Amino acid sequence: MASSSAPPRSAAAAASKSKNYVGFMANAKKHKHSFIQFFAMTGIMLLSVRSLGQKYRIHDLQEDTYALKEEQESLSERMKSIKRALLHEASLDSTGLFASRLRLLFGEED
Repeated sequence: MASSSAPPRSAAAAASKSKNYVGFMANAKKHKHSFIQFFAMTGIMLLSVRSLGQKYRIHDLQEDTYALKEEQESLSERMKSIKRALLHEASLDSTGLFASRLRLLFGEED
């Protein structure tokens, strides 16, 4: 008896699974516009999150650019200051050989 009752249960379970699947498909067909709207809204949300991440990345890159420009200006001023100091010390040399060599290196004409 126990063995004869086991097959109907599995058959009943299989029938209920197929019925649930058919019910799901029927429900999906019935509310097709809702599914399409859900997927469209999910796509829009994912694109919005991506855009927000890119916005913050651009902001960070702009800050980095500003900091690098300031550093470049600072280094340029420092190089000019060093160059002036070297030329001044070279001008104190009585032979003028050091000054002419520095002008040649710096690409300046007297």
